[in-house]
Amino acid sequence: MKLIIQIPCYNEEETLGEALSDLPREVPGIDVVEWLIINDGSTDRTVEVAKTHGVDHIVDLPVNMGLAHGFMAGVQRGLAEGADIIINTDADNQYDASDIPQLVEPILKGQAQYVIGARPIPDIEHFSSTKRFLQKLGSRVVQIVSGTDIADAPSGFRALSREVALRINVFDSYTYTLESIIQAGLSDFRIVSVPVGVNGETRPSRLVRSIRDYVRRSMMSILRSFFVYKPGKTFFLLSLLPALLGTGLMIRWLVLFYMGTERAHVPSLVVAAVMLIAALIFWVAGLLGELFAINRRLLQDLQYMKRKELADAHLRLRDREPPAPPPAGWGPLR
Repeated sequence: MKLIIQIPCYNEEETLGEALSDLPREVPGIDVVEWLIINDGSTDRTVEVAKTHGVDHIVDLPVNMGLAHGFMAGVQRGLAEGADIIINTDADNQYDASDIPQLVEPILKGQAQYVIGARPIPDIEHFSSTKRFLQKLGSRVVQIVSGTDIADAPSGFRALSREVALRINVFDSYTYTLESIIQAGLSDFRIVSVPVGVNGETRPSRLVRSIRDYVRRSMMSILRSFFVYKPGKTFFLLSLLPALLGTGLMIRWLVLFYMGTERAHVPSLVVAAVMLIAALIFWVAGLLGELFAINRRLLQDLQYMKRKELADAHLRLRDREPPAPPPAGWGPLR
């Protein structure tokens, strides 16, 4: 059983060393523990710090491509290196690395395929009251959308089984945290959360530049996931308001028409027609979305098989023994 602990990094020379120093090299139930960093276009000494602390694998991205892309790049490299479990943590050392055994335990016991570390949000001193509220609200929205009971959806401290790592996709360029939980929940993966500790703040969050930006980006991620994974239900819900309004206005117009009122009530008829057409458009969009969803699931199965094939091929190449040297005295013909 092989565990790879990955850390996405962007200009983390000041905090990466401390984070790596806390990572374990032995975890109960795990035979091999390796470390991997994703250098997301850093311009400082991040890579040198990683090498100094004995990091086993380094993924170099040519330019800064964002946290979500870095996360997926690390997952793909972890699969290629034969990881059975991949743990993601942060370079600012905000998570208590001694809780890593608790993260992998549900996977080792077959109780879960995806495990999220739940921070004690109310007790984190450097979180403002607004941030605490938004973290709780975001987690609640993700619970509703994904059908899970994950207590801390924005947490980046998480463990993925190899099966989840082979199947997961992240479309958002902002962050992977919310979307991957929604995707896992709607894909019927077994996903749980376990309580984890945190360390003191070492630097301000780079992901939350402003509350408004954080809320906007998070809501866009959630909405995008809903449209991608539940298009029929989403468009049906969107159609309810125009359908009800249009039906009500149409019934009102018919009643007035058969009562023989003097006014024609043409505006009501026009608005009713517009509302019903809008509802019809939503229904058609939902139908098309479901057809696209079927196609997406087929493509995801193909992607899964291709990822597995590539990862297995990489392992075979890596584990292939080098050819034996020729016997002494043998050499090229002259």
